Parts: sequence; C-alpha cells; structure tokens
Amino acid sequence: MIVCPWCGTNYTEFQSNCKNCGGIMQAAEEPAGPAVSTGSIPVPPPAPREISNQYVWRIMTTDGWSIAALVFTLLGGIFGLVGAGLTLGFVTAFVGIPFMALGFAWLILGVSLMVWRYNRTLKVVEVLRDGVSARGEIVDVQENFSVRVNHRHPWVIRYRFHINGETYTGEVSTLNPAGRDFRAGNVVCVLFLPAEPQWNCIYPHP
Repeated sequence: MIVCPWCGTNYTEFQSNCKNCGGIMQAAEEPAGPAVSTGSIPVPPPAPREISNQYVWRIMTTDGWSIAALVFTLLGGIFGLVGAGLTLGFVTAFVGIPFMALGFAWLILGVSLMVWRYNRTLKVVEVLRDGVSARGEIVDVQENFSVRVNHRHPWVIRYRFHINGETYTGEVSTLNPAGRDFRAGNVVCVLFLPAEPQWNCIYPHP
C-alpha cells in the first residue's frame, strides 16, 4: 500500500503523482532522502518539494471563507443580471436598480474574498514546498457544522509549535475524517517558513 504524503490517498500501485492532489509521490522501495519518519512523526523530504499548483483548489474546497466567497459571487452575478434586465424596462426600473446595486455589491465582496483566500492558499502551498519542519502538538479538533461540502462537514484541526522560544499556532481544514493521528495532544510534524513562522501547516497536509 502506497500513501500520498500530501493528502493521504491510498494506492495499491505506485503513482509518480497523486491523482487526487497532484503531489509528487515516492516509491516505497526507494529512499526519499532523509528517513521517512522519526518515531511516529513523519519527516518531509528536503525542500524544495514538488507539489502541483492545482493543490491550491483542493485546499480551497474545504475553506469556509472560500465557499462563502463563491456563494456571494454567484448571488451577485445573478442579482446583477436580473437587476440589469429589469432596469431596461421603464415600469420595472424601480425594482431593477436596487437588485442591480445589491448584485454588484455582493459580486465585489465575493471576488474580493476569493482573491484574499486564493493568495493565502498559495502561501500554504509555498509552506508545503519550501517549509522547514518542527515538532508540534494538536490543540483542538472540531467539526465545522456551518459549512457543508458534498454532504460532509470539514474538520478544523488547530495546532501549536515552538520556535526559538516563541509559540506559534495554526489551523487546517480537511474533509477527511479526523482519525487517530489528529486528536488533541497528539504530536505532529509542522512545516513553517523560517522568515515568516506565522505561515505554517501540518505535514502531511490532511
């Protein structure tokens, strides 16, 4: 059994890249630079690590802000088009103008949120590609019932780690069920950018 280190997808045969997230995979019989694990904590291969930019979209599908941005963008587009159509008619213009204004406002809000979350997710991919590893600890695991994707609620995993006497925290969202590896108090591997430790992520990304 071969497991993708980026998203946890299982394969019975070797794949050069994960079909689910696009991340590069290492054959079980081939060493991946350093040891695969230290104790029970996985250690990533040395940076830079190959990871598909398409992984950005996979992360965003479990992000509540990104989903909200998509909803606002769609509603804004619909209301804007309906409002513009009603505005063309003299009798319905008094209804169309408020519809169009509300639609444009939602559209601007949705697009702004989407750009913000996209840029943040690009930073997460940078962490997975170039980050340095540290020992961390799971603080809390909660199911986010305010968001529903494909009939599932994402899990929010919060963690912390210590670098040079400073404590940093972070969180990741995943649609995969939180198993034994992601329970409060468990030790995990955290990747972070040395110049910006506030940018960090669990490895492998759940």
